[in-house]
Order: sequence, then structure tokens, then C-alpha cells
Amino acid sequence: MTDPTSIPPTSNAIIWQRQNLRELPKFRDGTTYLYLDHTRLEQDGRGVRAYHPEGMVTIPAASLSVLLLGPGCSVSHEAVKALSDTGCSLLWVGEEGVRLYASGLGETRSAARLQRQALLWANPQSRLRVVRQMYAMRFPEGLPPDLTLQQIRGREGARVRDAYARYSRAHGVKWDTRQYKQQDWNRATPVNKAVSAGNACLYGLAHAAILSMGYSPALGFVHTGKMLSFVYDVADLYKLEVVLPVAFREAATPGDDLERRVRTGLRDHMTRLRLLERMAADLLHLLGGDDPDPEPMAPGDLWDPEGNAAGGVNHAGHDS
Repeated sequence: MTDPTSIPPTSNAIIWQRQNLRELPKFRDGTTYLYLDHTRLEQDGRGVRAYHPEGMVTIPAASLSVLLLGPGCSVSHEAVKALSDTGCSLLWVGEEGVRLYASGLGETRSAARLQRQALLWANPQSRLRVVRQMYAMRFPEGLPPDLTLQQIRGREGARVRDAYARYSRAHGVKWDTRQYKQQDWNRATPVNKAVSAGNACLYGLAHAAILSMGYSPALGFVHTGKMLSFVYDVADLYKLEVVLPVAFREAATPGDDLERRVRTGLRDHMTRLRLLERMAADLLHLLGGDDPDPEPMAPGDLWDPEGNAAGGVNHAGHDS
């Protein structure tokens, strides 16, 4: 059992002996989460127990918001039901959150964040405001407020070009251009393969962060038209800082298994950066903070153009 933001991936033995589950790691918005690997989960009364070769712990499901299941995990049907009843989201991820394979959401999860994202996305003015914020985050010196979106894209292109050139010189790896052709993978240069493998890892972590926070991966602000558009938006905020150092370093290192070395290097790098926690904080900043649902177990309201009507009540008698 590991906290992916603070525990080295080789210290499982220590973690099972010492981790205090009453001190679950939290995203900055108060979302509690837990990462498990090589663990069997089974129901125990109204709770869930985690069995690991090095020990067993009872998971405080009622206070847990997100459970990330890494390699080697199995979970019983009754355990999934118990976690769902408490509103805990389940994410099936790769080692230390690298890659995301599937997700299941607790049935009582509030839709407040998703609704706010949809409102910001659907209004051209608020969408443009978020887009400019996302670009501004990549320029510590800031962006002039009078730049058009086309001019901002131009500056972003120059920033990306300069970053590739800088890492190329630093690691002595020749760089021509970014190439990614999934159907022609074997013809790509080693450094292009390394960057692609690293990007895939970053997309997995961004996807997990978005789902954990209750947002939609499809409603992108910069990118559009794909089911993972918002994943690409979020990943682009960190791509140069996170992926390029590891990708160029491994491309410059002789030896086989380049893609595996990039994946494990990214896993450790993202853990040291506490990137999952940082993504969660940045998402809340970009999309306008948080309004926690005061009654998460209560029925949802009924939409009405004149103002929402109470849900969970019989409205007979209003038909005349």
C-alpha cells in the first residue's frame, strides 16, 4: 500500500507496518485517496479489508473518496458494493497511477463540479477565459492581456520548440521534429518513442486526477472533439516540465527496453513532484474552486427554467 505522492515505490514492507490509515493523504480540496497494489479487497461487515502478503488492514471506506487500484489487485463484488455505498470512486490504474484503465463512480457523488465545468465550457467567453488561464500557467513571466488567441498559440509553439532544443543540447540527443504515428511505431526515432511513452504515462495520471475530482475528460477547453480532450488540456500544462527531462535522459542512455525505462522513470519523477496533488489543486483553480454538496445523500433537484424544484417529493397537484 503506498501514497503515490510521498512514498518511494520500493518501500511496501515499511508501509504495511507503519501506515496510519487515519491519516489518509488528501488532495488540497479535502478529497481523501488511497493507492493499493498487489492487494485483495474483501467486504468486512459494512467496511472493506485489504489483504496483502505482508499484512492486513481495514480500509476506512466511509472517509475515503478515491481508491486507486494498481497492478496485482483483486476486489470482490461485495467489496465494490460496500465502497459504492459510501460514495467512494474506484480507479483501476497502472503502477503508481501511470496509465488509467477504467473507473467506477460512487453513486452518491455530487455533480456540482461537472456542472460547473459544463457551464464554463458551453459559454464562449468563460471558455476563452479558461483557455487563456491554461496558457498563462505555462509562462511564469505572464502573458500580455492584449494578445489574441492566435498570438498566444504562436508563443506556445516557440516555447515548445525552445524546450526541445534545450534538452537536445543538454543530453546530446539529435532532435529534428516531433513524430508520432501509431501505425508506424517502429520507424520512429528513439527520442520520439521515449516522448510518446512518457506522454502516455502523463495522460494516465491526468485522466485519474480528472475523474477523481468529478470532472469530465471529454469537455476540453483548448482541445475539442475527443473523449479525452480535457485530459490532453491538463497534461499539456506539465508535459515539458515532467516528460522531456526523463524522455531525453533515457534516449541518451544506451541499452534496451527504452519504453520501460521511460515509464518507470516517469513513475518515480511524478511521485517526487507530488504531481497528482498538484493537478487536483490546479483543476480547482482553473474551474472555480469548490462548493461541497451540503447533503450528498439527499435526492437531486429537478431542473426548471425558472429555478430548480425540489427532488424526491411528489409534485402531484401542480398539474392544474
